[in-house]
Amino acid sequence: MLLRQLEYLVALARERHFARAAAACYVSQPSLSAAIRRLEHELRIPIVRRGQRYEGLTQEGEVVLAWAHRMLAERDALHQELAALRDGLTGTLRLGVVPTALPATSLLTNPFCERHPHAKVSIESLSSDDISHGLAEFELDAAMTYVEGPPAHGERRLPLYEERYVLLTPLDGPLGGARSARWAEAAALPLCLLGTRMRNRRIIDACFAADGAKAAPALESDTVAGLYAHLPSGRWSSVVSHAWLHMFGVPDGMRVVPLDGPAHGPRVGLVTGPDDPPSVLAGALLAVAREAGVQDALDALLRTYLS
Repeated sequence: MLLRQLEYLVALARERHFARAAAACYVSQPSLSAAIRRLEHELRIPIVRRGQRYEGLTQEGEVVLAWAHRMLAERDALHQELAALRDGLTGTLRLGVVPTALPATSLLTNPFCERHPHAKVSIESLSSDDISHGLAEFELDAAMTYVEGPPAHGERRLPLYEERYVLLTPLDGPLGGARSARWAEAAALPLCLLGTRMRNRRIIDACFAADGAKAAPALESDTVAGLYAHLPSGRWSSVVSHAWLHMFGVPDGMRVVPLDGPAHGPRVGLVTGPDDPPSVLAGALLAVAREAGVQDALDALLRTYLS
């Protein structure tokens, strides 16, 4: 069994088409098909369900695919470790991040790049479900995501910070001079919030409900940047995670008002996949994260704005 055969199988499962998989691997379609047939013959199992066109993998093929991901990831990790010994850490760290954690990403990636100047970082904004899939399939080295609930099989988690929610509101608005506000008071303001498909919005809605209120925002966005783009107009208020202040700050003419209620929200952490030990790149990011003091940095920034 050759690693090349496993690469062809992974490409076929991803592209779901023999010709596209062959093009992705820079080989002819007959060469790719023959390599997978040789793999079937060697393992003595059917891997691909064939008809007029590609119809998916057999049950045995799905098992082989899972092992193919693992073995190729181990191959890449070997190359990374040897390169690190020879030239320092190289390669590209593939980092998945839930959208609401993107503003805090630089607290890890900046020190990582300073410590490993020959390494690169590729950041992808993904949902929690897509992150879980990417880690399980070795398509991601690590992720910044919510770490509530039991971990998936083989995942490693390093908590980074707890979200704290505050009200951003115009200085000349009804709560512009308040020392603090109830969630029900915030619900009565003209609001712009993240959309209901976002986990952060569902958490915030639960906080409103706990105070007997329901938010009815006139404007919703599926990105933090889209939400912040509307705040400088002075028309809207919003409930934001304190981590967003790290990137976006407080728009002119607005102030941060603490919200009475839960002191802490859900935890965001750095997660690595089932490879044991983690890849060299993931291990290097974990080492940086343990020293970064993300929680302390975000809390200090929030205190600055509150004061």
